[in-house]
Amino acid sequence: MNQKELKELIEFLIEKDIAEFELERGDVKVRIKRGAEPVVHASPDARYFAVHSAPPPAPEQGTNPAVAAAAPPENEAAHQPEAGLHMVHSPIVGTFYECPSPGSPPFVKVGDVVEVGQVLCIVEAMKLMNEIESDVAGEIVTKLISNGQPIEYGQDLFAIRPRK
Repeated sequence: MNQKELKELIEFLIEKDIAEFELERGDVKVRIKRGAEPVVHASPDARYFAVHSAPPPAPEQGTNPAVAAAAPPENEAAHQPEAGLHMVHSPIVGTFYECPSPGSPPFVKVGDVVEVGQVLCIVEAMKLMNEIESDVAGEIVTKLISNGQPIEYGQDLFAIRPRK
């Protein structure tokens, strides 16, 4: 393929508004891709994060500071998993997606009853979409990951109350 043919090919692709084109002819391979690449913003590495402990709340007027400090914070109990819940873990490192495509409803929501083998989410790894299925029948109690969030191997994704 000479320069003139290549120029004509590019002009044709522009005229027909074709964004990507690939041609193989013998030992010659031509790939043309038009338009700007989508800008990918580097997200901070999820493995490294800062943990800041909040100072203890100031005791209210007229209370004994020693008694106020002994009481556990209210939100600490909210982070403790309920006894008997089954945790669904990520089998791979990747990106968590709660729905099959943008704009479609999520596979499951908190409160949904799921069966064994039902798809809970997708984890994208190396441009492959991996469906994560429930390995227990029961009710979704908590979704622990946000849509589009990077996840690690073994990270908790869902808490399911098993059906008895």
